[in-house]
Amino acid sequence: MASEGRPFLTARWRYLAMLNYAIASEILEPHVPVGTLLDTFEGQTFVSMVGFRYLDTRLLGLPIPFHREFEEVNLRFYVRHEVSGETRRGVVFVKEIVPKRAIAWVARAVYGENFVAMPMRHRTEEAGGKLQSDAPVEYGWRYKHGWRHQGKWAQLGVTPQGNPLPLAEGSFEEFIAEHYWGYARQRDGGTREYRVEHPPWRVWQTSRAFLEADAASLYGPEFGSCLCAPPHSAFLAEGSEVAVYPGVPLSSD
Repeated sequence: MASEGRPFLTARWRYLAMLNYAIASEILEPHVPVGTLLDTFEGQTFVSMVGFRYLDTRLLGLPIPFHREFEEVNLRFYVRHEVSGETRRGVVFVKEIVPKRAIAWVARAVYGENFVAMPMRHRTEEAGGKLQSDAPVEYGWRYKHGWRHQGKWAQLGVTPQGNPLPLAEGSFEEFIAEHYWGYARQRDGGTREYRVEHPPWRVWQTSRAFLEADAASLYGPEFGSCLCAPPHSAFLAEGSEVAVYPGVPLSSD
């Protein structure tokens, strides 16, 4: 997939833990950016809690000292946009957590995304550059505000099993993982669209998945009631090199 112009950001995304939850479409509708429609799989709408690592991060081709490797955890859902006979399947982020204030500021300024900064950590077990099967992959973030949670760690994680396999065409995993567009609501009510390039990922199935967090205080009670239940499914994507292009205003026509 080729894009014109220069990427704003390049990086390697590594070990994307994806916990997926069925959710009522009425909960998502108020968050759908203008010009897009909710996307569904077999008639259901979904949100995903996703944790992963950024490696070798560069802005406009330049490495930024002390900001090249970090974690991210986000809550996202899925939309589509029809343009000139093409269906662009994309994601919308409800909120994204990163450990660096500068990263959160740049993302808010450039894309209008809802980024927040919190202390973060991760856990993986590798040998010879390969992920150990049956060893958990975990991502954590520490609340900084609020008397109930200040100083406490929240976390999500999965335990992969077997070997990573290519995405099967038409599968649920493909629906969740294969998106090459992002859409962000802007303060003026408009929508910003941006392109994300990466090759298809291989994925591990998982024997365990968990989310330990006060999702209601982080995302609102409407999401909290959904995320407190066990996930509909979970898997771990291998990740790859990625390129994120500058956003452009989406026409409302």
